[in-house]
Amino acid sequence: MIDECGYLAYDAHAADLLFEIVNQRYERKAILLTTNKVFKDWNTVFPNATCIAALLDRLTHHADITVLEGTSYRVRESELEAAARNKPKSEGKTHAH
Repeated sequence: MIDECGYLAYDAHAADLLFEIVNQRYERKAILLTTNKVFKDWNTVFPNATCIAALLDRLTHHADITVLEGTSYRVRESELEAAARNKPKSEGKTHAH
């Protein structure tokens, strides 16, 4: 699994290394890759890399591509935790008489 490809920019050498990994697995083993970038924007992830077209060609051939949209579960959990911390202490407590 290659997780979160695209959150950082990499040099051409990193693109060549990723290409080698993908090429070794191409049509032999599955590859699961997550990214926050559409493929047309991968030139911002790997600027000046000459292998981007070949890399994307191998990644997308025979691929099932799923696009997820919406709020990140991490952001949602953080918001719930912050709301719980900010809730007044007296809320939700019952007093016995």
